[in-house]
Amino acid sequence: MDQHIAGYADQISVLPGATISVMLSCEGIESYTAEMVRIINGDVNPDGPGFKTEPITAIAPITGTARAQTIHAGSFGMVAADSALELPASFSVQAFIWPTTPDKGEQTIIGRFHSGTRRGYRLGIDKAGALAFTVGSRDGDPVTVSTGVPLLAREWYLVGASYNAETRELSLHQLALSQAIPERHTSSATLAADRPAAIETSSEVPLMFAADYVGTVRGNTVGTAHFNGKIERPRLAVRALNFVEMQELAEVMPSSAARSTALAIWDFSVDIPGTTILDVSPNQLNGELIQLPVRGATGANWSGDEMSWRHRPHEYGAIHFHDDDLYDAAWDVDFTVELPANLLSGFYAVRVWHGEVEDYIPFVVKAKKPGQGARLLFVAPTASYLAYANEHMATDGQLTQLLTDKLHLFDNNDLFLAEHREYGSSTYDMHSDGSGVCYSSRLRPILNMRPKYASWLGGNQSSLWQFNADTHIVDWLEANDIDYDVITDEDIHRDGLSALAPYPVVMTGTHPEYISTRMRQSFEEYLNSSGRLIYMGGNGFYWKIAFSDSLPGVMEVRKAENGVRAWAAQPGEYYTAFTGEYSGLWRNSGKTPQQLLGTGFTAQGFDVSSPFYRRPESSDPRVAFMFEGIDDEVLGDFGLIGGGAAGLELDRADPLLGTPAHALVVASSAGHSDVYMVTNDEILVNAPTHTGTTSDLVRADMTFFETTSGGAVFSASSIAFSGSLSHADYDNNISHLVRNVVERFLNPKPFVVP
Repeated sequence: MDQHIAGYADQISVLPGATISVMLSCEGIESYTAEMVRIINGDVNPDGPGFKTEPITAIAPITGTARAQTIHAGSFGMVAADSALELPASFSVQAFIWPTTPDKGEQTIIGRFHSGTRRGYRLGIDKAGALAFTVGSRDGDPVTVSTGVPLLAREWYLVGASYNAETRELSLHQLALSQAIPERHTSSATLAADRPAAIETSSEVPLMFAADYVGTVRGNTVGTAHFNGKIERPRLAVRALNFVEMQELAEVMPSSAARSTALAIWDFSVDIPGTTILDVSPNQLNGELIQLPVRGATGANWSGDEMSWRHRPHEYGAIHFHDDDLYDAAWDVDFTVELPANLLSGFYAVRVWHGEVEDYIPFVVKAKKPGQGARLLFVAPTASYLAYANEHMATDGQLTQLLTDKLHLFDNNDLFLAEHREYGSSTYDMHSDGSGVCYSSRLRPILNMRPKYASWLGGNQSSLWQFNADTHIVDWLEANDIDYDVITDEDIHRDGLSALAPYPVVMTGTHPEYISTRMRQSFEEYLNSSGRLIYMGGNGFYWKIAFSDSLPGVMEVRKAENGVRAWAAQPGEYYTAFTGEYSGLWRNSGKTPQQLLGTGFTAQGFDVSSPFYRRPESSDPRVAFMFEGIDDEVLGDFGLIGGGAAGLELDRADPLLGTPAHALVVASSAGHSDVYMVTNDEILVNAPTHTGTTSDLVRADMTFFETTSGGAVFSASSIAFSGSLSHADYDNNISHLVRNVVERFLNPKPFVVP
């Protein structure tokens, strides 16, 4: 058996003295050792300064017995077992459905069916992809009636089934709603005389939507036969309805006569931000959603007249379930770690190992007294880490080698994730049914958010991306003896301006791409109150996201309208379920990155990086501090990421998009290859003139401007920029320039807008 260790912590940002819980799954080993380390540089590239961690000796090593823990992916809804769920001898069950993989095998739409004992009932899809109704009791095998007609993918149907105890007849009904396929199919069967007339359910079995009941593991309900697609307006009736009666009960607001037949009338358009599913009948058979299926989804009655579920929630009464949804791995705790009360702020990790096999579980330690020690704050872009968490682009994408113009070298964790899809996906992946992944959670092992991890997507010389690339900045701060504290995106979203305000200088990571409304407002307020911002990356403040108010550690994005994206949201589903905000690009909401940072995403390419070249504005007295001791005209013609300071993703200044009129573009990159292409949100009509050798839009603009409050903004405008900091033992023009910027920004002397 191959050996592997994977784990996660219950928190990603903690204070000194806090206790964190660590969950592990170990394969092929019998024991493990764990220690806590401070992460300084996660890059193992021999051309760089080297991998650097420091053990926290105040915490004794932990040893434990290894065990494997499983992840049960796949979303479903559940109404807990209760006597109120008991049906009379005759009953009906129905729903609107929009199946996405009807040919994938048995799938349950709604039922109270135990997959092991085969007792109960379920309305679902059979192995042939047709609608089927199954009933079972302890006497004999389950009886199934099927239409025998395969359902079409991504078409709405009203489906229903009934059992008449007097006639012992099972009836099944299916109506396609599309005018192009106005097909209606029915089927029926009669129970044999020697079978019990009553349908028997087990008292411990809950009613479930989009899955069958397996049992419980670690106290959590586990499902199988997961349904892929949307379910809307499910109903239970206390007698055998004919199909006309089912159609009456299926109305958004059923008549009183129809309601009188109902045991439960679930309305998925109520409380869309939450995970509760409400029964609006007097019985109130409410339930909960497991593993976070997609809400705010258009229903069978969506008119297209309104794009926001907040305005017409009754047209958004569908929930999109997936057999690979994952919010919480729900592993048991293997051990806890109590952090020392005097721990410095920074990047930390619990290192777990056995022989040559290891895993690092990173987290951030914040300052106990913000701003009273370090005066520079580094913001770890954890929302972006989540957006790319466990992505499968290289193993799943058909064009990624063309995108990068190179063969991919896979990290061991990439290969593990390709085989273990239960570990969940990134917002750059597709669900098994072809729909985009709009949620990403940290309550699972995130195997590409690790020191030593080398991404397939990076430049030639060092494939660093996201978390590990940000350790280049941390390493540079340490090498230059610059005191700093660290917080996360979640901290800013939760605490707002108060998370930033104690620090005169805030520094971003290399790729702060995903930003919530609260985060963006906090940065605006910070700059309006004399704050100084050092933007050390590229493609920042690009996607508008939402965090849940009730579920910890999960973000949501809808890839709407335009932008560089791996999938596009369905029409009408551009608004997040968590907050009801329009998602997509911040630019589409009139809040461009240029307004805050001076620059915004303009091009990307993944072969080699280029240098910056100084522009005449670099001689302006306003930026004399920046170039003190620097005579070079070429900046960053070296680096660990693609061999230059300008690479991967590039930002440019543009007054039409909000770059302040007084901003100075002190240097711009040039010489990018044709692998670099202009972002599609910059293009109205596609043409062969949008590449590195043909378009002036393919460049990174190093930019500076002052704010009216006495603050200032410096923008590096390139993801690869940080890879140049350590060149020549940190003695290079990029390192000197950033050092000059940090020293001037820490100087309390106000900046003045010219």
